[in-house]
Amino acid sequence: MDTALDPARALRLLAQDAVARIGDILWEPRGRRLTIALNRFRWEAADGAGERVRAAVQLGGVMGVRARNLRREAPDAVVQLLAVTFEGGEAPGGVVTFHFADGADLAADVECIDAALADVSAPWSTASTPEHEA
Repeated sequence: MDTALDPARALRLLAQDAVARIGDILWEPRGRRLTIALNRFRWEAADGAGERVRAAVQLGGVMGVRARNLRREAPDAVVQLLAVTFEGGEAPGGVVTFHFADGADLAADVECIDAALADVSAPWSTASTPEHEA
């Protein structure tokens, strides 16, 4: 049995229900990097404790980025990450898409999945746990 977790699925599981400010999304065309600073819900926290942590996700090898319904002129606007998907293209590349609430998304054309997610703060308690319809 293959127990390896594909990178897109791992990213989706760890970043689901994160919140970010539009101004915390940085696309660096010369560096071919897309970085999103966010507050992610710690689904892996013990005993179901409601915790969030400041984190950053970074994609490398990004050839282009397309945004839909993300208002760059409102850098303090908050978006909620619902899902992360990968649609394969010319192997090993494809499109990594960050799907946000209210029909917004950010699609990154990548050479391959070169992704890192790192927590950059200590976790803090939160009174609410994100809920999902079954």
